[in-house]
Amino acid sequence: MCDKKIGFSIDRGGTFTDIYYEVFDVKDRKTVIKSSVCKLLSEDPSNYRDAPTEGIRRILELETGVPHPRTQVVDTSRIEYIRMGTTVATNALLERKGERIALLTTKGFKDLQRIGNQSRPKIFDLEIRRPDLLFENVFEVDERVVLQKDALPVDCCEEVYHGTSGELLRVEKGLNREEISSILERIQQDGIQSIAVCFLHSYIFPKHEEEVKDIAIKMGFKQISISSEVMPMV
Repeated sequence: MCDKKIGFSIDRGGTFTDIYYEVFDVKDRKTVIKSSVCKLLSEDPSNYRDAPTEGIRRILELETGVPHPRTQVVDTSRIEYIRMGTTVATNALLERKGERIALLTTKGFKDLQRIGNQSRPKIFDLEIRRPDLLFENVFEVDERVVLQKDALPVDCCEEVYHGTSGELLRVEKGLNREEISSILERIQQDGIQSIAVCFLHSYIFPKHEEEVKDIAIKMGFKQISISSEVMPMV
């Protein structure tokens, strides 16, 4: 029986994936008995689907002497830890080579990302250049949630919730699932399979964003990012 535990530190770059690993004795996991490195092409579809997984598989096979077939799920029982960093997302942002994205936001806030906060790093520059937007299209959703303390008095009975912060919120305009489905169908017809969702007050009231995500999953979108999960902040 193999008496080793292996820890992996991985840097997944655009061209190469570097894996530094340390081998520990299972009885003394603080003492490193061996360390080495493995370098793979980050993209090599004819040989493997994912470079970090392939590197881990090869190293486990080498150090344990136990076969780890590429066609099977990697046995993780001998893994002490996996630490991974990557520049893939940064490169995609800088080079604008990421997936085509559509943004869904609260009605009335369609241009907020373009307007920004009016900051000007070069304040005396006469030729202002706005940064490019990351999304291709933006769609307004007729939904609205307001803080109870900011809401105007109304006679009708509206939905009132406690937000995650404990504050009271009033749903002035509920989410229309048919409207969402229609918007998502238009996005798919444009060939876009990745969406981002950012609604007003979603950082303390994620319900509407979560409903959109549920509909998008059922419609087969490949990537769905909602602000209440990615960064729940004002």
